[in-house]
Amino acid sequence: MRREQTIADRITGSALWRSIVRHGYPDTQRNQALIIASNVFLHLHPVKIKRYATKVTYTFCLGGLSFFMFLILVMTGVLLMFYYVPSTDQAWQNMQDIEASVTFGQLMRNMHRYAAHGMVIAVFLHMCRVFYTGSYKPPREFNWVVGVVLLFLTFLLSFTGYLLPWDQLAFWAITVGTNMAKAAPLIGPKVQFLLVGDLEIGQSTLIRFYTLHVIFLPLAAAVMMAVHFWRIRKDGGISGPL
Repeated sequence: MRREQTIADRITGSALWRSIVRHGYPDTQRNQALIIASNVFLHLHPVKIKRYATKVTYTFCLGGLSFFMFLILVMTGVLLMFYYVPSTDQAWQNMQDIEASVTFGQLMRNMHRYAAHGMVIAVFLHMCRVFYTGSYKPPREFNWVVGVVLLFLTFLLSFTGYLLPWDQLAFWAITVGTNMAKAAPLIGPKVQFLLVGDLEIGQSTLIRFYTLHVIFLPLAAAVMMAVHFWRIRKDGGISGPL
């Protein structure tokens, strides 16, 4: 005898529901297996890991700490964007107003600043750990190159953020940095002009550094991190001790 359909059966059997939820309630082994196979979080994190990967003394969680610092930078950076104007006439005053007038503004800016320092240190130590444990060897050589790119992106994120406060320290630090780029053979002057955007550091430089700092470099870092995590999974998880 055919059972009469309830409202719940009609909802869960509709095309709209099936387009969102691919499996039924986990009351059978098949549905339980489907939930595990299709769960995005189980795809982001491995179902099982090797015993040595749980030892903090081996990895010191430096990769995870670097990613955690990046998340703090993104969250505090988005909040700071509500109050900061990339103008040579307003940038310095904006920083003073954020610290003096915005609720938790000083905490927000300091979290952004110290997370940036922490990310540079964590990424550098992570690269040292990978090198000294031989984790750059096959089949992880491609992921090592991705890690080197991420290290340079971290340095560039820190460098471009240095100018945004538009104070004397920022101005002279960028002056020294762009002059170092100018010293590069053949392409040095072109690279310096590309960074500065003018004959001297000014409004064009601030706009370029701001755009690089809040859009291009974070987006590039996020894409490279996704590739980095994906390759860790495909290369057999966290590398073992030598």
